[in-house]
Order: sequence, then structure tokens, then C-alpha cells
Amino acid sequence: MAKGAGNKHKHENGQKLERKAYESELKKLHVELVKLQQWVVEQGLKVCIVFEGRDGAGKGGTIKAITERVSPRVFRVVALPAPTEREKTQMYAQRYLTHLPAAGEVVIFDRSWYNRAGVERVMGFCSDEQARKFLTVVPMFERMMIESGIILIKYWLEVSAEEQTRRLQDRINDGRKLWKLSPMDLKSYNRWDDYTRARDDMFAASDSSWAPWYMARSQDKRKARLNIISHLLQQIPYKDLSHKHKIELPKRGKIGKYKAQPYPFKMVAERF
Repeated sequence: MAKGAGNKHKHENGQKLERKAYESELKKLHVELVKLQQWVVEQGLKVCIVFEGRDGAGKGGTIKAITERVSPRVFRVVALPAPTEREKTQMYAQRYLTHLPAAGEVVIFDRSWYNRAGVERVMGFCSDEQARKFLTVVPMFERMMIESGIILIKYWLEVSAEEQTRRLQDRINDGRKLWKLSPMDLKSYNRWDDYTRARDDMFAASDSSWAPWYMARSQDKRKARLNIISHLLQQIPYKDLSHKHKIELPKRGKIGKYKAQPYPFKMVAERF
């Protein structure tokens, strides 16, 4: 079995991981993710990864780090919007079922069915009774997933209140990140304790032996990404199939037999 974690740079808990060290380690992990991708396709595995956590905990950046060097046809990211009026009348889990992986797929949920235990409960989009019923049935729902052959891995990203404030303020100040700040983020900002209580209830109800929760500290985004990817690679035993997929460029052949026509292309201005 190929090993996911490369040689790790050692850092004190309070020391920020520098970009050069981060990129060096991430490159090694990306190579392993490509190997995992080939194994998932070859073996017809069905992998489902759930990311939950507070606003600003780093879910999006972690998912991007996982997927930026693999095929979007194998690694699919699902980030569902608020339910439509029609979806609100469906069985709660119904709209998630169609996104679960088929053979040869890795599906990553950027927030998932656990919305009911978190944001919906805290923000009043569902009743306490609906949240309670969800927490009662979700272990059985996930047991059904496991028994159907799905490999389910659940991550919770934990960040401090101070760091969350810094990141949300950074989104306000940085025009490139403003799209990340939703009206819901602002409404839920002053409900830290409510989210903590909802998180604890969720863990108590759904941290099962067949679908355990894994918590990652995300105070340092770079460390969190490396730790999560390393952990993910350890959860799915895989083999290096690169020797079976050796690629060599064929001979190109002679160039110049055809002369390109002087078409008046509308050229992009070369400003840089």
C-alpha cells in the first residue's frame, strides 16, 4: 500500500507553517492523491467525504487543496444551495441521495445532510423536534450507506472564536473574498455558543463506530490541509498503479505539410 504522508516538516504547535514548506509537502500529497484516484477508478470504489465546521473554519480551502490536482470527473464537489420550495416538501435526505458516489467516484460534500443538526437548528429553519428526529435516524442512514459499499469519511474543522472573527473580517476587507461572506454568516456570527451546543449534540448522536467523526484543528490553514489530506490517504488502502499507466509521447511526424491560412483573427491584447 502506498503511504499518503510524506516526510513531515517539524513545527512547534504555535509556529505558523511557512509557504515553502507547505507547498513542498502539498506537492507530495498531490502525487499520492493521483495514485488514490487511479485506485478508486480501477477498483470501482465509492468514496464519500463530508466536511463540516463553523463559518470560516477553512472547509473550502481544504477541499480546493484536495481537488486542485485530480480529475473533477472522479473527485466531485457538492455544495448545495438552500432548498427550493419543492425540496422543502421532500424527505429531508432526498436531495442528498442523488449526489452520493457511484463506482469510481469520490464525492466531497461542502456541508451535507448535517445542515439539519447545525445551521438549520441554530437559525430556526427546522424545529427542535425535526432536529431531534434527524439525530435519531442519521446513524441508521449512514449505516445503510456503509452497507451499500460507500466509504464514508466525516471531518469537522474546528477554529477559535478569535480566528473566526479575523477570517470573516478579512473577507469583508478583501474584494477577492467578499463572495465567501453570505448573509447567513453575518446572522449566525453572534451564536457561537448555540453552534457549540449543536455540534456537541451532533457528535454525541452520530459519532458511530461505522461512521466516526474526525476533528481537525484549523487555526493554521496550511497545517490543517496537510493533516487532513494525510489522514484521508490513510483511510483508504490503495496501491500505486502508475507502472500500469506508463505514458510515452508518440512520434509527432513531420510538421509543415499544411500551410495555415492568413485568417484575420481577433487577437487578445497582450497587455502583460
